[in-house]
Amino acid sequence: MADSRWDAQRGTAADAKAEKSSVDRTADGENSGSDTNTNRWPDDGVIPAGEMYDASGNSGKEGDVTAPVTTGNIFSEGGRDYRTMGRWDATLVLITNQVGLGILALPAVVRVLGIVPAVIAIIGIGLLSTYTAYELLQFYRRHPHVVNLVDMARLVGGRPLETAMGASLVFDLILTCGSMSVTLSVAFNTITEHALCTTGFMGISAFVCFLLCLPRNLHFVARVGIPATISIVSAVFIVIISLGVADRPQNAPPEWTRANDVKMFAVGFPNFRDGMNACLNVAFAYAGNVGFVSYMAEMKDPSRDFMFAAWALQAFTIPLYIIAAVTIYGLAGDYVTSPSLGSAPVIPAKVAYAVALPCVFASGCVFGHTGIKYMYVVAMKRLGATSELTSRTARSWLVWVGCAAVFWVLAYLLANAIPIFESILSIASATFIAWFTFGFSAVLWFNMFWGREMLTGWRKISLTVVNALIIAMTLFMNSAGLWSAAMGLQDVFNNPENSINAPFTCADNSIF
Repeated sequence: MADSRWDAQRGTAADAKAEKSSVDRTADGENSGSDTNTNRWPDDGVIPAGEMYDASGNSGKEGDVTAPVTTGNIFSEGGRDYRTMGRWDATLVLITNQVGLGILALPAVVRVLGIVPAVIAIIGIGLLSTYTAYELLQFYRRHPHVVNLVDMARLVGGRPLETAMGASLVFDLILTCGSMSVTLSVAFNTITEHALCTTGFMGISAFVCFLLCLPRNLHFVARVGIPATISIVSAVFIVIISLGVADRPQNAPPEWTRANDVKMFAVGFPNFRDGMNACLNVAFAYAGNVGFVSYMAEMKDPSRDFMFAAWALQAFTIPLYIIAAVTIYGLAGDYVTSPSLGSAPVIPAKVAYAVALPCVFASGCVFGHTGIKYMYVVAMKRLGATSELTSRTARSWLVWVGCAAVFWVLAYLLANAIPIFESILSIASATFIAWFTFGFSAVLWFNMFWGREMLTGWRKISLTVVNALIIAMTLFMNSAGLWSAAMGLQDVFNNPENSINAPFTCADNSIF
């Protein structure tokens, strides 16, 4: 099969060199004589309908033996070469991409599910997201010209799936970036004691993220990875230390004592809706898969380096998630908040939010950059200007800035429409993150191995069952998950004690 042929060759220096060239190869990686030709990305930037460009030399057209193969992508064609990231740059981008808002909801997840189910969920969903990331890489090796999930969707389902995936990708990233604006408004309201209307804080947050998204390649994002990661880890430990030193969490009554009032449950007994929302919040903590293909497209050698970065990501995030979630829950008990930084006493909570700001802004930069990059590529294709994608022309800059402005205006509007932190995370997870992190990767697996091969040997049969279950889980998250998230948001709006009870409100959404 094509995948095994590629796997046998992927670690060689010859493949590393071939990935940077546009020289066609046949299925065994050798020249095909007179049939060899130079293949570049199509001038209009559109993959011809019905063709499946891949590293095996198989176009996907019935009866084709030798077909054009694209070994590079549009980010290495003309202008500046955007394929500049090595394994460590990619690791920093992945950590910046994933370690952000999700960690702030996990202590509340432990409160709902109990320690044992929560830890199992954090580890299990983390490992599952790593496996689905590997499936993305498998598909990328066969089709190294793709630059995002939408390109992959076209290869699988033609223009209808491409259109649906493109709209879903943009909306998912806008929803995720809207959650960044909500979190930043909570932070600013907490730090300043509601010195400005909440919609104003959301607007400031969106504008700053817009400015951060103006650089056009991901190497800039890698540079902010280290300070962003340090900021969120520092903020979490500020909360942990302050809770350990303080007499009680911020929202606990004066008579509360840790010895008598903290009851840690190994297994919780939530109702269906609360348990479902808790699991959706864990899924949100692993929402980074949506940008993985875009990051592969800007790596020097993704076939060799991407999984190193993906495993390094999980080796860092899974222990961090468990330590933060269990420790904060153990110190705050039932008075843990979401975002969890508000569990600390007033002054440490303000300090923690201030320290966490670089991470939240960086997360907005990473997710925003992914969405804007997709919109930019589509716009430049429509203009017939793919040769200018990586050039510094006036037109390319005008299109990029325009896409960034539209993206962040929509993120601002959506943040105001769903101004509740937990609700916007749950809705994002139930609608799109379920597919982008889990379901679509399983669809790609079936596309690669459909037919007799998926039932050849115990390993392939096991993977067939696993991927079928992943798709079933995704559909369940879409239906039951979206219902539970919507009902949770309705309850918040109907609660007279909640200051945020309507969209587009100036009310204080701080945690005090």
